[in-house]
Amino acid sequence: MPDVLDATPYDALLLLSFGGPEGPDEVVPFLENVTRGRGIPKERLKEVGQHYFLFGGISPINDQNRALLDALRKDFADHGLDLPVYWGNRNWAPYLTDTLREMVADGRRRILVLATSAYASYSGCRQYRENLADSLATLEAEGLEVPKVDKLRHYFNHPGFLEPMIDGVLESLADLPEDVRDGAHLAFSTHSIPTAAADSSGPAEDHGDGGAYVEEHLDVARLIADAVRERTGIDHPWQLVYQSRSGAPHIPWLEPDICDHLEERHKAGVPAVVMAPIGFVSDHMEVLYDLDTEATAKAEELGLPVRRSATVGADPRFAAAVRELVLERVAVESGRQVTPCALGALGAGHNVCPVGCCPARAPRPAAAGADSPYA
Repeated sequence: MPDVLDATPYDALLLLSFGGPEGPDEVVPFLENVTRGRGIPKERLKEVGQHYFLFGGISPINDQNRALLDALRKDFADHGLDLPVYWGNRNWAPYLTDTLREMVADGRRRILVLATSAYASYSGCRQYRENLADSLATLEAEGLEVPKVDKLRHYFNHPGFLEPMIDGVLESLADLPEDVRDGAHLAFSTHSIPTAAADSSGPAEDHGDGGAYVEEHLDVARLIADAVRERTGIDHPWQLVYQSRSGAPHIPWLEPDICDHLEERHKAGVPAVVMAPIGFVSDHMEVLYDLDTEATAKAEELGLPVRRSATVGADPRFAAAVRELVLERVAVESGRQVTPCALGALGAGHNVCPVGCCPARAPRPAAAGADSPYA
């Protein structure tokens, strides 16, 4: 039996995600939840829902969260961490408020939260905190005892998040035809957001062109590219690119788009491209549609060999990283000295968001497109 790891003062972990439909009849109601208050006609939502209908009206994000839950529970049990793990979503069942009610009924009073978003931004961090605050206010209005909730820090540069992505890129390179492999370029992809939202991401001192959102992604891309070079002996050129834009044309969003980037690389004579979705925790709808469907179709049209590397998903190394993040926060809350685990130039993120961190609500796009934290 493993030694028992003490999680005090915490008595539960909440996996907090975006949510998604689990059948064709749920697609439009789900999108209505995502776009509530924006006056988007149901006909438009049906158009947007076509991405889901291509996959039977089922978002893969739910099964992926179930797999991550299983991986976390197994890792915790294997290492003697007696901390129950729950799951709640922002936009679909199991709803966040319902899960918090369940946790309160189970006697949980000090909760850690793991959000399925690794980077700084309004919609990738602050909005999750606002959702938590709204749900806790609902519980208080119902006369329930409101638990204290703390969100785990960003984990974009934790080795347990990076190593699976490094392996994914190496496997994708190895899967390319030998005659184009060494010359392949790496396209590190993440969700495009309005430039105004990017510029105001992170603590106030980090605000500027691209803010912490772009800086963090660039650091991850650099770490992966460096690791690939060290393990293969080949220096593959790389670029940070964006996908899944859904905003009005007059609002500037981060560029270049992945499909535009593939066209540009093809024109430049690049023999192959590996698309690495570093901005996403799992292979949810935007990865399946925007990369595996749309971008891959563009590459086939161009005659450009491409491969798409895997996201972290329920990799045991990621589950172990979450355990390490939990124990790190336990130490902090208990007043013990701890050295946070982080690679790269930026170091470990803050445990408590400072004043002025990600203050601007991102301009809402005309319609949501998929499992998007920016929809």
